[in-house]
Amino acid sequence: MNAPTAEGERERLARAALTRVFEPGDERGGRWLREIGPVALMSRLSGADGVAQVLKGMTATRLAGYRLRASSADPARDLADVAAIGGRFVCPGDREWPSQLDDLGDARPIGLWVRGRSDLRLWALRSVALVGARACTPYGAHMAATLASGLAERGWVVVSGAAFGVDGAAHRGALAAGGATMAVLACGVDVAYPRGHAGLIGRIAEQGLVMGELPPSDHPTRTRFILRNRVIAALTRGTVVVEAEYRSGSLVTARNAQRLGRFTMGVPGPATSGLSAGVHELLRGEGVLVTDAAEIAELVGEIGDLAPARSGPVLPRDLLDAATARVLDALPGTGVMDGRDVARSAGASTDEAFGRLYELHSLGFVEREGDGWRLTPGRTRNGDARRGGT
Repeated sequence: MNAPTAEGERERLARAALTRVFEPGDERGGRWLREIGPVALMSRLSGADGVAQVLKGMTATRLAGYRLRASSADPARDLADVAAIGGRFVCPGDREWPSQLDDLGDARPIGLWVRGRSDLRLWALRSVALVGARACTPYGAHMAATLASGLAERGWVVVSGAAFGVDGAAHRGALAAGGATMAVLACGVDVAYPRGHAGLIGRIAEQGLVMGELPPSDHPTRTRFILRNRVIAALTRGTVVVEAEYRSGSLVTARNAQRLGRFTMGVPGPATSGLSAGVHELLRGEGVLVTDAAEIAELVGEIGDLAPARSGPVLPRDLLDAATARVLDALPGTGVMDGRDVARSAGASTDEAFGRLYELHSLGFVEREGDGWRLTPGRTRNGDARRGGT
């Protein structure tokens, strides 16, 4: 990887600062960012007079609010703070940036603050969102956990919002299956919200990925929860709503997914349950009814260019980093190996090994089988078609 240029670092600092100036999904800010770039935009918002005539749609009142936020922005400190907890700031144009987020247009995130060792772009290639009611029923929690564990066993990454109810059950289901999960927060990635999920969020950061648009220490608001949902919808191949009332943030995620051309799915519930009413309304429209992980995988696995990597082009082994290559080499030529045995053979921690295995799965090198992993049939460790032998 090439060393970052001075101009690239200036842009990164400007984008980090702008996450303190603009609220998530601010399309005016996104348009200005697209038109003049992050460095020039931050410069104008932090002191240039007459900016209202330069940026279309800017008013004196709005400018005053932006300038107040810009004056307190300290991007170098924010970058240092996130690095101190093992995190990073991922920007559009970075190798790790998931390009499907560009479908949001001017509402695209300015950047994403990320915690976790795994590669965000690779994990997002095979990801599904599981969302639903916070005050879910035991049935909803059971279905969320079961669907998540089933998807994890099939090599899919489960994405949710770390909230109580369906979100938490989905994350726990994926973790319990030794799978991969990502949490998209409506606050800073160093903030445990809800506080009752502090342990869960910490576990996700260790075994998976925690991300958000807001800089370190920023708090959640009702509006930020709603706007966060567009990122969940855009990041994944499809969204599954497990339980939701008519007026539910989960349905916002589903509608965003529909607008973006992603699959939208719903889990049916009792006709007499208010917590299933929103899902049933979704299913009366363009939503697809699903009842298990196999049905979800069948749907999302057929999405055009994002079809499962095992049936598409595979990256050559020499493009893998050293740690990922060691995990690949730890697998036997034939048969299945438990993930913990892979970690031991590769000299890696269990969490790191699982993260590398899911990256290799996205690239088509390996497959998950039950609790174990094996080389993809018909492929060598180099990623070429097998021509005989092991």
